[in-house]
Amino acid sequence: MAGRSQDLDSARLAAWLNDAGIADGPVRDVRALVGGTQNLILRFTAGDRNLVLRRPPPDRASSEKTIRREAIVLAALAETDLPHPRLRGLCEDAEILGGTFLVTDEVDGFNATSEMPERAGSDPAFRYGMGIALAEGLAALASVPVDRGAIATLGSTDGFVERQVDRWASQLAGYADLAGWPGPEALGPVTAIGDWLRANLPEDRHAGLMHGDYHIANVLFRRDTGGLAAILDWELAALGDPLLDLARLVTVWPNARNEGLLSLKVEPWDAFPPVEALIERYAAITGRSMAALPWFEALACYKFGIILEGTHARACAGHADPAVGARLHASAKGLVARAAATLDRA
Repeated sequence: MAGRSQDLDSARLAAWLNDAGIADGPVRDVRALVGGTQNLILRFTAGDRNLVLRRPPPDRASSEKTIRREAIVLAALAETDLPHPRLRGLCEDAEILGGTFLVTDEVDGFNATSEMPERAGSDPAFRYGMGIALAEGLAALASVPVDRGAIATLGSTDGFVERQVDRWASQLAGYADLAGWPGPEALGPVTAIGDWLRANLPEDRHAGLMHGDYHIANVLFRRDTGGLAAILDWELAALGDPLLDLARLVTVWPNARNEGLLSLKVEPWDAFPPVEALIERYAAITGRSMAALPWFEALACYKFGIILEGTHARACAGHADPAVGARLHASAKGLVARAAATLDRA
């Protein structure tokens, strides 16, 4: 994500870091990092530490709750072996930088959608291992305890599966308030998919911590091995069924021709494992049956198709860039079509 480093009040930040015992010294070498779309991400140095700051953009103060949620998750993950950025501090004093923000250690690793180091680009086995590492990360996440400590405050897993369709159907219906939006029919059989999901709830359900937006651009890979250096962007983390994270990953995983439902691209793509290998690795580690995976794949497509359509609806009303809205509408239609195809094997 693009952030503007000149918007950062370095003196105020340095004073807060010092008071919080995080770092002592001026803030320097500030630069924006590429990342998600919800928060501003800035890398900087203070004292002898390289740190990363995440905060909501000035016009999205309501997203401050996601920063607090991310801080809860990162603090809890410190007690696990799951690779993640170490949380250094959370600031909720708007007098410092104008809103809530968190600071973590910088992680030494690479984002495959923006950088492929020489070995990653030249060694097919290295790229295969990167893909398998993604599945292993999800399997490790599925084992994180959620019945105690701060993570338990994220919500309840009771009725998670039953709530899903109504939750996202309500969001889709809300787009009708935006002038110019053509309605759900423009997405394809989204209503019929919701009806099918309600009528075919899976019996196999597990409670766990979900990342909420797990894909190849939301992790950093190790430069030496291709394993996971850190899982990033925990702002959508929630309690539910971890199989939805795996479904999210596999539904947008590109085929052998590097064709996928989203615009994120990794080059070169050849030698990355096929989706079947990801599923097999996840199942081998977790011991979980994959019988319910098609239902969760359909739900993942349904959910993220509706989320992407929101930008198109806002663009129709003049509240978002038309080109971006059109591109995400095409992706949303593709996800709905993928959900419809998934029903045939569910």
